[in-house]
Amino acid sequence: MIAQIVFIIILAAAVYLFAKNAGKIRRNILLGKDTNRSDQPAKRWKVMAKVALGQTKMVKRPVAAIMHFFIYVGFIIINLEVMEIMIDGIFGSHRIFSKPLGSLYGLLIGGFEVLAILVLVACVVFLARRNIVRLKRFSGVEMTVWPKSDANYILCIEICLMTAFLTMNAADYKLQVQLFHQYLQNSYLNHDIAYIARLKVVGSFPISSFIAPLLPDNASALAIIERVCWWLHIVGILAFLNYLPYSKHFHILLAFPNVYYSNLEPKGEFTNMASVTNEVKAMLDPSFVPESTGEISRFGAKDVTDLTWKNLMEAYTCTECGRCTSVCPANITGKLLSPRKIMMDTRDRITEVGNNIDKHGKDHKDDKTLLDNYITREELWACTSCNACTDACPVNINPLEIITEMRRYVVMEESQAPASLNTMFGNMENNGAPWKYSNADRFNWIEGQ
Repeated sequence: MIAQIVFIIILAAAVYLFAKNAGKIRRNILLGKDTNRSDQPAKRWKVMAKVALGQTKMVKRPVAAIMHFFIYVGFIIINLEVMEIMIDGIFGSHRIFSKPLGSLYGLLIGGFEVLAILVLVACVVFLARRNIVRLKRFSGVEMTVWPKSDANYILCIEICLMTAFLTMNAADYKLQVQLFHQYLQNSYLNHDIAYIARLKVVGSFPISSFIAPLLPDNASALAIIERVCWWLHIVGILAFLNYLPYSKHFHILLAFPNVYYSNLEPKGEFTNMASVTNEVKAMLDPSFVPESTGEISRFGAKDVTDLTWKNLMEAYTCTECGRCTSVCPANITGKLLSPRKIMMDTRDRITEVGNNIDKHGKDHKDDKTLLDNYITREELWACTSCNACTDACPVNINPLEIITEMRRYVVMEESQAPASLNTMFGNMENNGAPWKYSNADRFNWIEGQ
């Protein structure tokens, strides 16, 4: 009972802390402006099944796609084993699913072990790619000590979790199969003979059976190893759960909703502000009576609260893989822009805003903004609006939306566009074209043809 009480306390504390921190992230996301992303639900489900579930955008890099698939499937399926461990921890049982599932239980355990070893291999490969091969897309000015360490921490944690799982199974396997009689004779094992016998028959440990010979032959030592690894595995998972809100790996939870709420309009299509559209219509038609659009607080975006909740969700969904930056023509040619940095800066700024709310209240102003304090104007104007970053992102994150909204603020509120753009704006206003020639001279180029 003491072990059960301790486990229930740890479980309750872990769930409470995770809910509290996840709630803060939800609050931060909802600080953004409203936008309608509930249209065309059938199409949205289709996009989510294709991109998030099917991971179709990952296959452009086959090695990473295969390794990520191992981790992805392992994460989903091994949750069944985690559910069993939690039930065992609460009720003091041991492999409670073995009875109702019968011989199927052995197949499941075997599948879990194969997935566990594949996850181990994938994590080792990813660690090597980051720290030995040092792929270029994992570097950049935004990839400071913490982002790099965060990725390594997660991979090492997953390796430890899978190692504990396999070692736990190996000790259990040896107790059940090789030291069955010693297993029954120990008073600290509170299971009847029929229960142990059933485990012996249906158990299937294709990986841990090779690890078992490396473990001691003493039943007491094996029982201790099994219990220690059991606790390390489940407590490690609960600790990992509470690490997610502080890590880029929160995308594990946000990837699916982020893809579901993707922008279904053509890529690069510029959104119109209703207030500006009404002014233009009124200029063209004096009889036009605009509908009320509410109070306009700002044209474009200067800070994160001027962005939409979807932009902020994307910032928390970004896994910093660098695919966007690796295909960005501005970044490739040496310019300052990195789409990954745009998303990381947005996430850092909205997190800072949320922390200020927690400490000083919702009306606190810290005299910082996303523009200038986090993202420079040089970065904004380096963007070619080509949408390469959006196309490359495995979970449909769109850095271009943030860039264009910040550009809109610079142009419409500050009138501080680069000189070349101001010249174009003047030509558009006076000549109806980006060039300095008047409409009357537009076709002069065909003379003499």
